Amino acid sequence: MSTTDNSTDAWEAAYLRFETPEQEIAKFTQRLVRLGARQWPRDAEVAELFCGRGNGLRALAGLGFQRLEGVDLSPRLLALCPHGYRCHHADCRGLPFASASKDFLIVQGGLHHLARLPDDLEQVLVEAVRVLRPQGRLVVVEPWLTPFLSLVHAGCRQAWLRRISRKVDALAEMIEGERSTYEQWLRQPDLVLRSLEANFVTERKFIGWGKLMWVGGRC
Repeated sequence: MSTTDNSTDAWEAAYLRFETPEQEIAKFTQRLVRLGARQWPRDAEVAELFCGRGNGLRALAGLGFQRLEGVDLSPRLLALCPHGYRCHHADCRGLPFASASKDFLIVQGGLHHLARLPDDLEQVLVEAVRVLRPQGRLVVVEPWLTPFLSLVHAGCRQAWLRRISRKVDALAEMIEGERSTYEQWLRQPDLVLRSLEANFVTERKFIGWGKLMWVGGRC
């Protein structure tokens, strides 16, 4: 097994410890509602990119959506996805969907794993434009360097806090496992927003509590 494989395994193990599926579903549901999901047509075709273990799909199903698919690069996490959804083992820089076939594409915490900015981000966004129908929407929730997130980072550096908090310890391991891409993402907010807004028209944007929450329509 390569060093990269070991790092990936460690990150995935920390991710699975960070919160229970129920906690993650509740978090995703709250985000989707804030971003307007209750107003989306329930017959919409929706794909979750970087879907992980599928709790974003579960959150969408709980809101009444049924035409759901997921995409992720991790076979281990895809194996945990719920039955009944089509989950694809694929790279989000080359989506396994026909052109103009989806109404919504959703990313909750995947873009900051991309190795090369802006090139990889641009490839994902170009693919999103291709796959979305003319009135389609891209929904993005990603970490963002706010004062709150800086405070969280400081907490993750405290050994005593990691010893008493399983959640902090798991988060610290996740940050360490993805440090190069994570820090690359956080230090280039203007580049990220320019890339999003070059490909989509911003409809909703919230920044706070360490997150960017954004919805864009096709240009």
